[in-house]
Amino acid sequence: MQHTHINPTHTNRRRRRLLTLAPLAMLVLAGIGAGAASATTPPDDTAMADDTGMADDTGMTDDSMMAGDTGMAGDTAMTDGTMMDVDLSGMSFTVGSKEFTEQLILGAITIQVLEDAGADVSDETGLVGSDTVRAALLSGEIDMYWEYTGTGWINHLGNTEPVVGEQEQFDAVAEADLEENGVTWLSPAPFNNTYAIATTAETAEELGVTTLSDMAALAESDPDSLTLCAAAEFLSRDDGLPGLEEAYGFTFGEEITELELGLVYTSVDAQDPCTFGEVFATDGRIAALELTVLEDDQEFFASYLPSLNVAEGVEGIDQLEALFGPVAEALDNETMRALNAQVDVDGEQPEDVAQAFLEDNELIG
Repeated sequence: MQHTHINPTHTNRRRRRLLTLAPLAMLVLAGIGAGAASATTPPDDTAMADDTGMADDTGMTDDSMMAGDTGMAGDTAMTDGTMMDVDLSGMSFTVGSKEFTEQLILGAITIQVLEDAGADVSDETGLVGSDTVRAALLSGEIDMYWEYTGTGWINHLGNTEPVVGEQEQFDAVAEADLEENGVTWLSPAPFNNTYAIATTAETAEELGVTTLSDMAALAESDPDSLTLCAAAEFLSRDDGLPGLEEAYGFTFGEEITELELGLVYTSVDAQDPCTFGEVFATDGRIAALELTVLEDDQEFFASYLPSLNVAEGVEGIDQLEALFGPVAEALDNETMRALNAQVDVDGEQPEDVAQAFLEDNELIG
């Protein structure tokens, strides 16, 4: 997903400590995998995020979240938890994606599901930048790719403020994009790659924090324990720290360390120099370092749910919805973090990770 600055006029005047990439810090970062710092770049191709309340990381798997009934009569695609046959024999599709890990995995999943259903598929994954892949979709160079609701609403449709609520944001972007551009947004996956705040499981238990409201209360009861590591962009964006503090009614004061984004995860894991850190909700390093993500219980952070976008004129929309609805439903926050970690931390290939995920969930074969 791609994120842009919302109301970028805010200026952060708080004094901050600055840490550079000292040799020792670089060795620490290297310890979780050489590709981790860059390969997990979130869907905005800068260094931004996508989350809202992740109460249980199981996502919204109920029917209400699934792209509003698309009129798929008997083609439900699921029977006793397994895929029904959807025959796409004789049909051809071109699949695109952005260039970072999560998108490469989603692109590989899409290609393998289509091929398993008998379609002929051309692979155009790995396009650089949200604008590039979106232009390819609108021009007909590709037939489909996974886009994020916040990116679609703000970047592609030109709105300045996100819609509050995950379902509401999805409904708004799906309706507007179909009407304006003929783009169909299929059922969204319930993982949300947005900004989030994380700490270690031990610290969360010791301080008694599971939500951002708990963290705000901690600012009153034990302010010395409330220290934050974050990248520069998060510290200045209105949909980052300034807005977070305003929404929850607390402040970190001057207990903030500005870091390169890649060092935030390992610094939080070491609890030095901070107890909490800015993260992206589906980053594989969360799972690899066993960090605990605090629930955004007031739903401040913008929603970035992924949906397979299908270009105008592509045939078989109902069949595609039937085919990919169960795939999307299986991709919650915890699952996507684990898949990203297999690539970024363990060094596996996106295609292999995608195949194992689909086979384990009986979604192909």
